[in-house]
Parts: sequence; structure tokens; C-alpha cells
Amino acid sequence: MRTRLVCAITVVALAWGVGAQAAVTKWAPAVKSKPLSQNVKKGLAWLAKTQQKSGGWAQGEESESMGHSLDSVRDKPNVADTCMAAMALIRSGSTPSKGQYASNVRSAVNYVCAQVEEADKDSLWVTEVKGTRIQMKLGQYIDTFMASNLLSEVKGQMPDRKGDARVKAALEKVVKKMEKNQRDDGTWGNQGWAPVLSQSMASKAINKAAQKGIKVDEKTRARAEDYARGQFDKSSGKFKGEGSAGVALYSAAGNLGSMQQSATTNNQQRAQLEKEAKKAPTSAARKVAGDKLRRFDAADSDLKGAQKSIIDKMDDKEFISGFGSNGGEEFLSYMNIGESFVVKGGKDWQNWDRSITANLDRIQNADGTWTGHHCITGRTFCTAAALMVLTTDRAPVPVAADIKRR
Repeated sequence: MRTRLVCAITVVALAWGVGAQAAVTKWAPAVKSKPLSQNVKKGLAWLAKTQQKSGGWAQGEESESMGHSLDSVRDKPNVADTCMAAMALIRSGSTPSKGQYASNVRSAVNYVCAQVEEADKDSLWVTEVKGTRIQMKLGQYIDTFMASNLLSEVKGQMPDRKGDARVKAALEKVVKKMEKNQRDDGTWGNQGWAPVLSQSMASKAINKAAQKGIKVDEKTRARAEDYARGQFDKSSGKFKGEGSAGVALYSAAGNLGSMQQSATTNNQQRAQLEKEAKKAPTSAARKVAGDKLRRFDAADSDLKGAQKSIIDKMDDKEFISGFGSNGGEEFLSYMNIGESFVVKGGKDWQNWDRSITANLDRIQNADGTWTGHHCITGRTFCTAAALMVLTTDRAPVPVAADIKRR
């Protein structure tokens, strides 16, 4: 497949200019998309029929091995599961305005917006629903990061201006909460069993928001980027195990996902920064632009090293199996790896897609779902995450953007 990603930014005026007109953000898959398989269609249909009247999804049935300690939240809708389910439906080709699952997506977005609107302005929480399995395993603020990812994807796609304004306001609120609560080391806490995957979703969240034109403090973005890069040692080709529960797959995939989204945003800014580095009115302004470009170059180099490190492990069954059995963490890790490889394109992407598709098709349940066998075992999350993996070829990447910086 030929990679079609155009990493460029449409620039009408320089960043310091007055009256700059906003460029239009355009998104498209990085490769030619495959038709939806019957396995994917069955999974999508199951998700659609299990959505609740509120527009949300609950974590649903869990593996018997997890016991019944979370029965109180089993059927209670929550933000994180809702976001994953909605993003899976979106990935299949629907939006809040059109497509087979438009009404499902629209209801989910309204549910998430309502949760965000009721949340306070200062903490990282966006929901009163607490104690879910996904919070326990990935971290208590995973709902917040998932909300930002979903809202970024649907920004500008609601059926009317009122809906678009609601999504934008909710997304801006979440981003501000994230900016306010980020730690100096670039993280948002290390709660949970495998918080490296939550950190990945957080980093992706702020980058996707920036890519969609939401103002994101560059310091917040740079700190998250630096943290992910710091978890990879180019000399050894290994990732640190911080927040990974001792599972190499989680650390590698989580940090790769963070590095990829950061690089995507960097590439959107590159064209304008190159102009600034040459034509800025002062030497100080040229130095700022030049320093930032050097950071981008270093981040891109680290990303390539991280990709190669994982490519070299593709035949390592122990690495690919993660914890040793399938759980939501494995599916989320596969999603992160795929979303990086698809931008890279070429044989590495094709080999990964072919291998992981065969694996997930093989373990799908007869009713179209996927079930985890450890940790995150809820059918909603596992099914949605597996579908995201199987439709990675449809993952949208920006081809032009209005990056608002401050």
C-alpha cells in the first residue's frame, strides 16, 4: 500500500502576523482502506444493539475469572467504555451526521458531553461513575483521556452548529483540565495496574485536540512528548517498564502510541516553523523556531528507533502475547502499534496488519464479540478495541491543519 499521508500545514499568515485566516483541517486514512470484513460487521452490530438509552455503554459481561466484585457497575454506563465503542463505530465509516451508525454515535457524543458539562473545572475527573474495571486497570482518569480522543474525532461533524459548539466547548474544558493537572515529568499520574496505556491515551488526546484546532499549551504537549521519548533507549532498543505492570508489550506500545501522535502534530507545524526559522523578524524568534525544529527532528528519530525496536520483536510470541492471554490491555496495545505502523506504511504495516487480523479473527466469539481473559475483560471495551485494531487502515490522520498555539 502506498502511504498517502501529507504532513503539511496550510499557512495563510505567519504565526506572529495579524488577521491570519484559519486553515481547514482535513483528515484521511494513511493507506487505501479495505472493505469491512464480516467479522468486523458482526462486532459493530453487537456494539450498536448493546448501547443504552442514555447513549452510553457499560462495561458489560466480564470473564468469570474476575469474579463478581464489580456487579454494581456492570450495567452502569461510563465514559471510557462509551468512547471506545463510539470510536469503533466511527472508524467503520459513520459520523454523528451520516452513516449506518450515525444515531448511535450522536447519542454517545451527547452522553459524553453531558458528563463533561457536569464535571468540575479543576480536577481531572469528568464523571461521577467510579470503580470501573478500566479505571482500576489503566488509571482513574482514563475516562478523561478517552473523552478528549472521542470529542476530537467528532469536532466539526455534528449535524448542526449547536452540536458542534457543544462538542468544542466540552473538548476545550477537558484540555484545560489536562493542562492544569499534568505533572512536571509530563505524566498525569500513575494509578492503575498498567498506567502506561492511560498515559498513551492522554498524550494522544492532547495531540488530537491540537490537530483539530483546539488551543493546547505547547509546554503540555512537549512534556508528554519528552516523557515518552525518555522511556525509549535508542542504544539498547528497549523501553523502560514504568507503569507497564512488567509487561514489555504495554510499555512498547503505549510509548510508541504517544510518540506517533506527537510526531503527527509536529509534522503539521513543521512547514510554518521552517518559514519562521528563515523569515522571522528577529534573531530571537528565529532561534525559537529553530530550537523547536531540532526538537521535532530528535523526536522523529526516536520514533523511527522505537518502530524498529517493535518490528524486530514481531516474531517474538512472548512479546506479542503481552501478559500471556488476551485482555483489553493487549487489544489497546495492538491498536497503538497499528496506528503507528499504518502511518509508516510499506511492508512492515502490511505484515503487521495481516498477522494481527488473523489472530483477532481467530479468537472472536460467535456473537461477534471479543472477551478478555485477564484484567480488562468487559465485552464492550474488548470488542471495541479489537474492532479498532481490525480497522486500523481506516484510522484518519490529518493532511492539513490549523494548529493553534500559545
